[in-house]
Order: sequence, then structure tokens, then C-alpha cells
Amino acid sequence: MKRLNRIQSIVFETAYNTNENMLICAPTGAGKTNIAMLTVLHEIRQHFQQGVIKKNEFKIVYVAPMKALAAEMTDYFSRRLEPLGIIVKELTGDMQLSKSEILRTQMLVTTPEKWDVVTRKSVGDVALSQIVRLLILDEVHLLHEDRGPVLESIVARTLRQVESTQSMIRILGLSATLPNYLDVATFLHVNPYIGLFFFDGRFRPVPLGQTFLGIKCANKMQQLNNMDEVCYENVLKQVKAGHQVMVFVHARNATVRTAMSLIERAKNCGHIPFFFPTQGHDYVLAEKQVQRSRNKQVRELFPDGFSIHHAGMLRQDRNLVENLFSNGHIKVLVCTATLAWGVNLPAHAVIIKGTQIYAAKRGSFVDLGILDVMQIFGRAGRPQFDKFGEGIIITTHDKLSHYLTLLTQRNPIESQFLESLADNLNAEIALGTVTNVEEAVKWISYTYLYVRMRANPLAYGISHKAYQIDPTLRKHREQLVIEVGRKLDKAQMIRFEERTGYFSSTDLGRTASHYYIKYNTIETFNELFDAHKTEGDIFAIVSKAEEFDQIKVREEEIEELDTLLSNFCELSTPGGVENSYGKINILLQTYISRGEMDSFSLISDSAYVAQNAARIVRALFEIALRKRWPTMTYRLLNLSKVIDKRLWGWASPLRQFSILPPHILTRLEEKKLTVDKLKDMRKDEIGHILHHVNIGLKVKQCVHQIPSVMMEASIQPITRTVLRVTLSIYADFTWNDQVHGTVGEPWWIWVEDPTNDHIYHSEYFLALKKQVISKEAQLLVFTIPIFEPLPSQYYIRAVSDRWLGAEAVCIINFQHLILPERHPPHTELLDLQPLPITALGCKAYEALYNFSHFNPVQTQIFHTLYHTDCNVLLGAPTGSGKTVAAELAIFRVFNKYPTSKAVYIAPLKALVRERMDDWKVRIEEKLGKKVIELTGDVTPDMKSIAKADLIVTTPEKWDGVSRSWQNRNYVQQVTILIIDEIHLLGEERGPVLEVIVSRTNFISSHTEKPVRIVGLSTALANARDLADWLNIKQMGLFNFRPSVRPVPLEVHIQGFPGQHYCPRMASMNKPAFQAIRSHSPAKPVLIFVSSRRQTRLTALELIAFLATEEDPKQWLNMDEREMENIIATVRDSNLKLTLAFGIGMHHAGLHERDRKTVEELFVNCKVQVLIATSTLAWGVNFPAHLVIIKGTEYYDGKTRRYVDFPITDVLQMMGRAGRPQFDDQGKAVILVHDIKKDFYKKFLYEPFPVESSLLGVLSDHLNAEIAGGTITSKQDALDYITWTYFFRRLIMNPSYYNLGDVSHDSVNKFLSHLIEKSLIELELSYCIEIGEDNRSIEPLTYGRIASYYYLKHQTVKMFKDRLKPECSTEELLSILSDAEEYTDLPVRHNEDHMNSELAKCLPIESNPHSFDSPHTKAHLLLQAHLSRAMLPCPDYDTDTKTVLDQALRVCQAMLDVAANQGWLVTVLNITNLIQMVIQGRWLKDSSLLTLPNIENHHLHLFKKWKPIMKGPHARGRTSIECLPELIHACGGKDHVFSSMVESELHAAKTKQAWNFLSHLPVINVGISVKGSWDDLVEGHNELSVSTLTADKRDDNKWIKLHADQEYVLQVSLQRVHFGFHKGKPESCAVTPRFPKSKDEGWFLILGEVDKRELIALKRVGYIRNHHVASLSFYTPEIPGRYIYTLYFMSDCYLGLDQQYDIYLNVTQASLSAQVNTKVSDSLTDLALK
Repeated sequence: MKRLNRIQSIVFETAYNTNENMLICAPTGAGKTNIAMLTVLHEIRQHFQQGVIKKNEFKIVYVAPMKALAAEMTDYFSRRLEPLGIIVKELTGDMQLSKSEILRTQMLVTTPEKWDVVTRKSVGDVALSQIVRLLILDEVHLLHEDRGPVLESIVARTLRQVESTQSMIRILGLSATLPNYLDVATFLHVNPYIGLFFFDGRFRPVPLGQTFLGIKCANKMQQLNNMDEVCYENVLKQVKAGHQVMVFVHARNATVRTAMSLIERAKNCGHIPFFFPTQGHDYVLAEKQVQRSRNKQVRELFPDGFSIHHAGMLRQDRNLVENLFSNGHIKVLVCTATLAWGVNLPAHAVIIKGTQIYAAKRGSFVDLGILDVMQIFGRAGRPQFDKFGEGIIITTHDKLSHYLTLLTQRNPIESQFLESLADNLNAEIALGTVTNVEEAVKWISYTYLYVRMRANPLAYGISHKAYQIDPTLRKHREQLVIEVGRKLDKAQMIRFEERTGYFSSTDLGRTASHYYIKYNTIETFNELFDAHKTEGDIFAIVSKAEEFDQIKVREEEIEELDTLLSNFCELSTPGGVENSYGKINILLQTYISRGEMDSFSLISDSAYVAQNAARIVRALFEIALRKRWPTMTYRLLNLSKVIDKRLWGWASPLRQFSILPPHILTRLEEKKLTVDKLKDMRKDEIGHILHHVNIGLKVKQCVHQIPSVMMEASIQPITRTVLRVTLSIYADFTWNDQVHGTVGEPWWIWVEDPTNDHIYHSEYFLALKKQVISKEAQLLVFTIPIFEPLPSQYYIRAVSDRWLGAEAVCIINFQHLILPERHPPHTELLDLQPLPITALGCKAYEALYNFSHFNPVQTQIFHTLYHTDCNVLLGAPTGSGKTVAAELAIFRVFNKYPTSKAVYIAPLKALVRERMDDWKVRIEEKLGKKVIELTGDVTPDMKSIAKADLIVTTPEKWDGVSRSWQNRNYVQQVTILIIDEIHLLGEERGPVLEVIVSRTNFISSHTEKPVRIVGLSTALANARDLADWLNIKQMGLFNFRPSVRPVPLEVHIQGFPGQHYCPRMASMNKPAFQAIRSHSPAKPVLIFVSSRRQTRLTALELIAFLATEEDPKQWLNMDEREMENIIATVRDSNLKLTLAFGIGMHHAGLHERDRKTVEELFVNCKVQVLIATSTLAWGVNFPAHLVIIKGTEYYDGKTRRYVDFPITDVLQMMGRAGRPQFDDQGKAVILVHDIKKDFYKKFLYEPFPVESSLLGVLSDHLNAEIAGGTITSKQDALDYITWTYFFRRLIMNPSYYNLGDVSHDSVNKFLSHLIEKSLIELELSYCIEIGEDNRSIEPLTYGRIASYYYLKHQTVKMFKDRLKPECSTEELLSILSDAEEYTDLPVRHNEDHMNSELAKCLPIESNPHSFDSPHTKAHLLLQAHLSRAMLPCPDYDTDTKTVLDQALRVCQAMLDVAANQGWLVTVLNITNLIQMVIQGRWLKDSSLLTLPNIENHHLHLFKKWKPIMKGPHARGRTSIECLPELIHACGGKDHVFSSMVESELHAAKTKQAWNFLSHLPVINVGISVKGSWDDLVEGHNELSVSTLTADKRDDNKWIKLHADQEYVLQVSLQRVHFGFHKGKPESCAVTPRFPKSKDEGWFLILGEVDKRELIALKRVGYIRNHHVASLSFYTPEIPGRYIYTLYFMSDCYLGLDQQYDIYLNVTQASLSAQVNTKVSDSLTDLALK
């Protein structure tokens, strides 16, 4: 094709160069497909950047009315678009696509129904429907057919999406010539002046001659005969002229009848040779193809030049016939009307034989629609070959005038939407786009129905008068909606509250919408379906579904149906052959039994039944699952697989493998060989039994490929009514990609109670391919209710979603279950007079508070806290002023024990920061007491800690500090320990708290100084146990109920269905928006989500909803211009966007300054909505009026699945609702996964008991105590455990910890076993040694290292196993990243792909199979840090911070391990690794690159630099290669440095670099040796060592020392000041790439290079002016000459290391020289090496 035709040229400009919606009405054959192509190209062109098509930014959807047409279009577009690399796929009932295939496709060709289903599940394919940029609707004039409503709902949905998301979706409508094209244009939102094109019949590429033949006849038979006669004459006429003919008939079986009768007439008249196909080479090939066809009629008719075509034929047969016709082998094609719609097959002449068509809906014959006639006539005339085409209608005489008028003056097309209003409304409600009558009325206004109702009110039952009163028909639409709403409500598909007009979707309605099930069918189900139906009953119910209404019983089929009934039906078929539902049942069972059918009508009906039944049974399965009926659920899941696989449940499961021959399968069944039996047999045994030796192996392989799982359940009672079940699932089958695909095998798992016939929990579970192959277990954790008296057992059932015969059962037995003790009651809140703050009796304290009276809770606890010293546990809901309680206890210490210290422990750094900010002002400035922060980020020096009055710290830090309490004075001075949020005892960091408290009690019992402990927490269930453990008597225990909140809280819980996390979150967006609208339209709102990605997605969705409002910026409470100024300072691009709409985001990935900005805006109510991750709930105290918790699971990188938030977190988030100053009540809306709704309902109102999680980390804590010397024997360890909280709970809830009973002996045995296990673990990790007597315990060096550096014992063991005498830095980096400390690094969804991308640009290769491992990620992040590579997303920045936070401790420990072994090379490399990590450069890079802003391309500046010195002093060397040379060259003068770099760096950057350079330490080293040796004059006291490089042969160099004696190497370190720093020098190193501040420090390493042996190592702190360090060492036993090397290395800078050789001449010691003589001589010259 060289040029466009007329029509295409006219529309070209609009189609190819604008984004306008278009409607093109043109006759068939006018090349509408090419117009579609133009719009597709326009779309692709918009995503074409720098020569690359951004393929993941757009999708194009082409909706074709028939599957046949969809196939043709897919073929057409994929051929044409292939050169651009655009992938086109078909998505119809025949061609399913997986999610990943859809993602990889840019253009989808689909049918209206399929696209409707896809967009109904907004959720699963939310990403899909949101990036559709172009929607092409072919044959729009189908609006008035039965399938019209589907098109209307698609268009309405698309238009509403365009408005709500403000995204651009272009709609292109293509249609035949229509009379009322303006209405259709209005409906498609087409601008009639730009996008509407109407071409009438004159534009046909081939003119059409139309002939109308009417047949007059009295009797029916005669009439048919005459029709055949007339038809034959016309066919013959065309064939003689050498043309091909299409004869259209209106029933599938009529095609064969007509073809036969035409052949018969031709034979009788002797005209048959005219019809024979032309002979030739092509014909022979064609004949071969035809003989291969499975269709008998096609084979028989072909030799005579005839063929048939209808939708009942198989796809390949249809394609074959189409090809034969277009190649001219077939002269006459008899077909049904679908061919005209579906496939573009033109012929010269077209004959319509008869105009009566059987309408199944009405059960009678109706006239052929005019659109069909036009479409059929459109196939006449082939544009390339013919000058004109001929169209002939043969009809009865009385209908003649009818068709004449229709074809000359056209009737407008009307809407059929009312018939399916119920289904479509339900779909919109389930989708969440329509939530009330108001929205539904608006939704109707987007339909074609609305356009036509206004144009032609009478046709839709609206009187003229009503139309005049209400021209927008608002009332009428409302009426329609309310009627339908009531209907749906009655069928339980929605809940419709007529008073408020709100709709809410129900499970049943959602199921109906997702499975495309009609309203009437649901009504039938509601009537017939209950919990006890057999398989036969289910089939009977399914066959009564409305979906099958069009299937009628035809006379000629009854006989065959009878045969099918007796041969293939396994279950009873009520209704028999005479009734349509009986027929459907028979067809379905025949389909499953794989029965063969003869008559066409049955074959096509059977395919239709099978397709729909599968869907309906799936829907019934979901309904039963939601109704929690176990037996039904099980039956229906099996039946749906029976239909999918076409196998009855009692057949052998091996029939699912196509590779096994049928006779073998039959034999297997006869021999009753079950899968389990076969699994235990050898392949030769199987072969013998089957009398077929070689097949054994194949059968054996198949048996092992049937998915099977093993389950082990462990149960833990949480309270007397709730059990936690931990289910380990092991896949036990061989994976084969051909059989199982590449992702995973889906299973359904549910817990059923056989006695009450009820399902307590169900979930969908994917056994992932990699877990099947690696045989690792997958864990599911869920809670189920139990009732007293205890039932005997529950079953956990796992049933495969795809495979028959793949299921497993696991029994939960309650025989030995001990339920926990009942919880003691709460403390009642007494009705006391509020205490005035004057009760403090100290003006200074009173001045700190901005209120005059304490609140009721504070009043009740005041005396105990402020006037006694007893331990206190305060459990009270969030917001009841617990901080004040802490302050009261602190003030008591200030009053009574002014010299001692108070320690306040908060669980998160953020909380510590918040307390510090507050107390720095209130306690330090106003009261003059010293407050100090002690966290991983801030470690003050000993002096300031010793001076502090109040230490604010985190549990881990305090644990680390108090581990060595014997030699830390300040730990012994603590008189009060305040632990905030002590209920976190139950979380994973809980054990640390247990250890601290146990240790504190232990210390105070030793020092005999009592330490007061105050625990603050939310309301607790088992406060008594905590109190016992904190040894609190009745006096100090206050545990108020959750309801004593200062602001009462109203909680709403909503459940959301959906197996997958992301879609479920997406479906919560609209409800969240509505919650804001209804509960808190103008007051602040906090939305908690589980991940940073969710904060972004949620914010963008909310903005989309705001866009449809009158005032989209209603949440912004400040001037927009002011806001713009603030936005200009914000770094995060998403935040810039959301803030403009009054929505803030808050998560750890934001820059510190951005976070502060957001916090201020929210606290001052400038932005109304804040979306935050869960950490904010703990971290910062921002109350809001409404809190929405959007989803209660988060992705756990360690187990790689979604797990629930701890209940404490959810309570904490809820606690943020209600602002004491402003609100009289708070609201919380919790959106959860529907299966967890019951659990949350229970625990949000009654507090959750706190259990201990010490068991998991017992070994590490024991190791710390052993290293600290508090535990020296197994008995000590036992005693130690009895101090813990774990011990208290063990007695109270034994089943939770797997303890059989609580008799004294069992408990003892249990604990001894625990300790044995832990000690053995520690012994295997080289941390301790168990004595010969098997009782005493000795700590070993590695254990001490682990305890000192707060590492897990596994890490130290790994060091011991993997460190070698000579490790390179690459190996060390990999060892570092394998530390146990990094197992918690989260690997989020899809990050394995990001990791593999990142790995490509990094120097060290990674194992390609472990990209989802946290250790690999840590390795990549460290490499990226050193290479300064770009990270793929902001999450990785914070992850890098986490990795670096730990890296130093781990490296220091590694250093100690290597030094302990005496491995010099490894020690030096570890030191280098530490420098690399801190400076963020590789060792092989030039050390100049550690200067900020200096990159590789700047190095030449230093290489070329020439000093400006003149005269004799000018040095020869000018090139500067490393930092010391640069420091020397600059000599402390900044102008020298700036002269080097000014050509490439601007002033600010130069200043940063100089700042770094000028802070670099320059240290002079002097070395001398002390010790004893011979014949030296008295009076000299030490011997100095020259630090100049010297010649080995120079004898004066060698220092004589005696063999095998201890000497001390004294190293004097002198800092050289360049005198340009004012004030006190900072001890902090300059570390621009390292997240924490780091003190400058040094390593002194003495080693012997020849033997690669380390002799001594010493760490030296910051050197202010002068420092002398001494290293002691022993001389070798054998006399001789030795060279030792002293390395002086920085622990934070690269390139500043120094090394000196020390030459020793070791001689035999004589006895006389025992006198210690000292020699001295000092050298100050600094040798630059």
C-alpha cells in the first residue's frame, strides 16, 4: 500500500496528530483498520524518547466483538507492529494470559466481555487499567444488540476513570454507517466538530448491487424448496461467471443442509463440474490439509468445491476453511452470520438465504436485524479485484417491503442497558466506584442509555410530561437505581441503606462481579444452595443458571442426548433430555467424561456449557468458602478441577499427564494402584505390574510430579479463646517446568472443625518454585478461635487449586493442650479530685508544666511515684500522660538522691530523640541537671557520662553498656530505671528488656544498692505476671482498662477480600477516602500504611479522588503561594506533588529536613492528611482526630512474605487518634484482610497478653553473662533463667512454650534441656568451654569478642570458620556481608530484580541465584557505597545506612578475631576495609578521591601541578599522587590548594574539599625500645629506633636485644598543627560518606613481614597533642637477625598510614645482664614513605 484512500486521508490529521476522541462511521471495507493503526502509531510516538520506545508506560486495548475477529486483529497488528518491537497479544475466553505476559504486552486485543471482567477487578490489574492510553472499540453499532450493555459499561467505566485520575485515555469508535451517529458521538465524548466522521454508502470502495427476491407460497415445505431453488440459480449464475459466492444461513446445522442440497441439485442438473476446484500444485497441498481435518463435513464437501463455516467448528477448522476460500479452492462457502462480523473474507457475491433467525432468548423465530444485513452485504465485492459486488436477499414476499424500507431509510439504534442494569451496577459497587445513590445516578449519565432516554423518552417508558419537568431525567435515574438497589439487596449482593442512600458491597456481590455471574443466577443459588449438597445436586443447580438460558432442546438432538445420558453421565440428571437444564447437565457430564458427539449443535453447546460451568462452579466454591462450609468448599473445589481437567474425581490422578498412554492408565485403575502405593514402589515393580517394563520410569516420574505437601502444625494458646497456629509446609514433589510452569503451585488451605462443620480460617497459598526445589519449608501463621469444653480435634486441609488428587490433611489435637490462666482484673479508675501541680512542692518543677492540674490517671498514681521508692508498673492507654509519670519518678531521684543517676529507656531512637529535645530544654536548661543521650548514633565520652544526672538510651545500647557493669562506675550509680513501652517485651526486641531488668536486679543484689524500676506500657492483659517479675507488690501495680483514655475512641473495622497484598491495598483507597469524608472532613487525619511504596501509592490515589471534588485542594489549610515556597525547599519529588494537595508523607526514606517540614505542617494543621509508615506511631507523638490503618500486614524480607503487624503496633497506631486538647472523641478506622477481621475485633477491645520471646536469642544473652563472669556454671545459668519474665510466663501458659505440664520435675527438665541446647550452640561457636566436670563454664576469647561488640554468636563462629591467614579485602567484604547481623535487612518485593540490575554495574561478581538474600543485598550495598554507584531507589539509601551502622562493630570484631590468630595480612586488610567503609572508596582508588567533590577526572590537576617556588629549594618531584604529598605541598595554606583546583571546582566545592583536607591529622612518630641487655654503660635508659629509611648493611641500624625476653616498644605520637584552626580541636573525624559521627582513632600494629605474623596490636584514641603508646612484645627464642615492621594506621582515613622497619639483632642473654638498663636518644625527623 503506497497511499491512504479517501476516507483515511480525510481523518488522517485528527487521527495521527491529535489526542481527540473519535467516532468513524464508514461502510465495510473502507479501511477502518488502518485508521485504528494511525491512532496506535500516534500513541506509540508519544512514548518515543531519544530513539527508545518506553514500552512500560502505555497499553493499547482493541476491543473486537467476536473472538474470531480478535484473532484476526491480533495477527494483523502483531505483523505490522513487529518492526517497532511492540508485542500484541490476544486476551479472550480462548486465550488466557498470565499476569507477567500482560505486563510484557503493549497492545491487547480482547472481546467486550473479557475486557469488562478485567476492568471489574480493578484491583488485580489495577496497574493494567491505569496505563491504558488508547481504547479502540470496533463495531460500536453493536450497542443495540444483546451485547450492547457490555460496551456501555466499559465506556462509562473508562470515562469515569479519565475524570477521576485525570489521565488521558483516548477512545476511538469504529462503526458501520449509523443513522443516529450524533448520539453515539455524545456517548463516546467525541467533539462533533473535530472527532466525528460520517461516511455513507457512496464511500464504499466497491459499489454494491442489491437484489431483493421475495418468495410467495402457501405451504411451508414448498417455500423452503423454492428458496433452495432460487438460491441455486443465483449461485450457479455467479460460479459460471467465475466468481466465488458466500451463502449466509441462520443456523449452524443449516450450513450442512444447504451445502448438501446445492451439491445434489448441481449433480442432478449436471452442472457439478463448474464447482470443482481448479487443479494444480496448490490444490494438492490444500487437499492434504483438508484430509487432516477432524471435521467430517469439511472433508466430504471439499472435493466438490463447497465448504461450511460457523462458530461451532473448531478454531483450526475455521482457519483452514478461511484460507481455502481466500486462495480460491472453494467456490461456494455456506456460512452463518458470525463470519460476516468476525473475519474479513470478501467474496464477489453474497446471498442471504432466508431472513428468519432463531432467537433462543425468546424461543421463537425473529427477523434478521438490519445491521446484520448491512454487515453481510459489506462482504460483497473484493476491493482489489472487483469493479462491483452483488448482494442478494432471498426472503418471503411479505417481508420484502420491510427490508427495502430498512435499507433505504435507517432506524436509530437504541440502548439495551436496562436489561442488565442490575449486573452492571453490582460490578461498579464491587469495584468501589459507586458507593451511593448519588454516584450511581451520575454513573448512569455516562451510558448510551442516558443519551437515548433524553432523545427518545417514550421508548424507555418516560412520559412526555415527566421529561419536560425533569429534562436531565434525574428523578427517573434515581428511581431506576433505587429499584435495582433493592433487588440486589434482596439477593444479598449488596447492602443498601435506603435512609442514607449508601451501597456497600458484600462477598456474594464481589464474587458475582468477578466471575461475571448474572443477578438471576445468584437468586437461583440463594434459593437452592446450602451446606449439604451432593455433587449431583451441584450440577443440577449449575445447570439452572441464567447463563444457559439460550440453550434449548431441539427435536433432532433428543435421541443423541439419550445415548450420551446412558453412556457418559455418572451422576443423576434431573430434568432428563426433554428439559433444557437436563440437557445442560448431560452435556456437562459428557464433556467431563470426554464423550464424543455427532451433531454440530451439541458440540458447540457443549463447549459453551463447559466454559461457563467452570466459571460458575468456581464462583460457587468462593461462595461456600466465604460462608465457611467445609464439606461444600471441598466438593466444589474438586468439581471445578474436574471440569477443568475433564476427569472424574475417582479416575487416577495420573490421567492428568498427557505423556502416559491410555491403556497404561486403564490398567493402573483396574489394579487400584493409588499414588501413595506407587510412590513406595520401584520403577521395575511398577513396570512388571503393568506388563510393560519400560513404562515404569515414566510412571514413577509422573507420580513424583503430582504436587503434594506435608504439613506440621504447632499451636500456642494466646488466651483461653484464641490459638495461634504456626503451620510449616514442605513441598514434597519434583518440579518440572513443562508441568508446573515457572512460578508456583497454588493451594487452598483451611482449618475446619468437623463437629460443628465450620471453617475457622482459610487462605490461598503459593508453593513457590524455588522453595519446592530447595525443599525449604514455608511458614503460615494465623489465629483461630477455640471454645470450652475443648473439641477433640480440628483438621487443617490443603487442597491443590489445579490438580486432582493433590491434597493433604494435618490434624490439630487438643488432648494435651493446657489453656493459660485467666487474667486478673484491671485497676479501677477512682473518682478522685484532680491534684493541682502545687503538690510537687517545688516551684521549679511546677514551672515546667503548662497545665494546672494532673489528669485522673496521674492523680491516682502521684503518691506512689513521687513519695515512695517501690517499683511501679503503669499500664494505661496511649495519650493518658505517661511521660509525666516518668518525670515524677525522675524528680524524686533529684530530690532524694542528688548524686545518683536516672536512666530512661525508650525502644526507638526516634523516641529517644523526642525525649531529648523536650528534656534538654525542660530539665537541663530550666533545672540545671545534665541530660545525656546514649544511642548507636551518639556515644558521648566517659567524662560526660559520669557527670550526667539523666541518661536517655535505647535497650540495646544500655544492655551493651551494662554488660561490663563491674568496671563501669556509672552503671553502679543508677538508682532508677524507667522503661517506656515495656509491653514490647513480646516483640522481637523484647528479650533485651528482659535481660536488662534481670541484670539490674542482679546488680542491685550484689551492690546492695536498691534500683527502682518503673515500667510504662499500654493497657496489659497479664499485668500481674509482669508485676511479679518486676517484684512489685500490690502497691505499685496500676493497670487501667483501655477505655480510660482521656479522649474516648470509636473504632470501625472493615474487611477486604483478595489473596494478593497489592491489589487488596488498592481496593482500600476509596474506603479510606470515604472515611475521611464522613468522619473527619476538616480535622487532621493520620493514615498508617506498611511500606514507603504504599505511602506514595496511597497519596496519589487520594489525589485522584480529590480531583473529582468541587474543591480539590480542600485539605490544604494555607495560602497556595506560601505552600509553593515551602515546596521549593522540599527534596522528594513525590512529596512536592502531594503537599500541594494538603497531603503529607512521612517515612524513613525521606531526607531529615523533608521529614521536619512535613511534621511542622501537620502539627500546625496546615496539611490535613498525613500518610506515614508504622514507625511513626512509635516515633513521634502527633495525635490526629481520625486514624486510618490501611492494611495490617507488612512484607517481611527475612521470610519473604507478608506477616501481620504485632498487635501492640496496631494499638499504638490507634492510640494516635483523638487530640486531648481539641477533640471530645477520636475515631479509628482499621482496614484489614477479611480473614483477620474476627481476630482484630477481639483484641482491639480486650488487651493482648504479652508473651516472652527470649527463647530465640537465649544463647547470645547467656554468652554475654558468661563473658561478664556472672554465670560460671550450669546451675548459675538455671538460676539466671528464673530471674527472667520468660520463666513467669512459662508457668502461666505452658502450652505456648511447648511445655507438657507444670509439675516441678517437668519444668526443671525443660529448663535444663534449654540450657544444654544453648550451651552446646555456644560451644560449637567457639564462645565458651564446658569444663571436664560437665558443670563449670569458661568463657573463651571469641565469646568475649561477641559480647563486647554485641554480636550474635553465629557471626563470630562464621569469622572463625572463614577467616584465613591471608584474606584479600574482596574476601573480607564478602565475609562482612555474611554476618548474621544482616539477616534482618529487608529484601522487599521485586528487589531481587533491582539487585540483579545493580550487580551489573559493580566490580565484584555476586551469586546470580541469591539476589533475594539479605546478605547478597548487603554485599551489593557495600560495594555500591565503595564505588559510589547510583542506587535504584530511595529505600536503598536508608538500607545502606542500616548496613553501614552495623559494619564498624562487625569489622572491629573481625579484626580482633584475626589478631587473636596472629594473622598479619588479614589484620592489615581488615584495617583497610574499615577505612574503605568509612570513606566510601576502594583501596585501589587514589586516596585523593576521598576529598569531597574530587572525582577521577580531576586527578590530572594534581599530577600536573607545579610549585611556585624559585631558587635552590625547588624540589624535583612535582606530581602529587596521594594525600600526604598533597598536605605537604599545601603546607596548610588554603590558597595553594585552591590554586590547584580552581579551574574545575567552584568556590563552595573547593571550600568543602579544603575543609576535609585541613582537618586531616598529620602525626610524627618516634620509636624507642625499653628493656634489658648487656654491656651498656649505666645512666642511659632507653634505646631509640631510627625512623629514617636505612640500608640493611649499616650495622648501626641493628639493635641488640636478648632472646626470649619481654621488651616494650614505646611509640611517641606527636600531632603537627598547621595553626589555622581556632578554638578547641574536634575529636571527630571528617567522614562525609559515613552516616554516624566517628571519633578519629589509630591502630598500632607490630608484625613480622617474613613470617606474615602479627606480634602486637593496640588501638589508640584521638591524639590531641602528644601521646605515648607502649606495645610489649617477646623477642624470638632463637638468636639471629629479625626485621619487625610497625604499622601506624588510621581507623577512618584512607592513605594516611605509616610504616617503619625495626631491625633487631637478637643475641643469647648472659646472666650478668639482668639489670634493667635504659638507653635514650630521640629522633624527630619525619620520614615520608
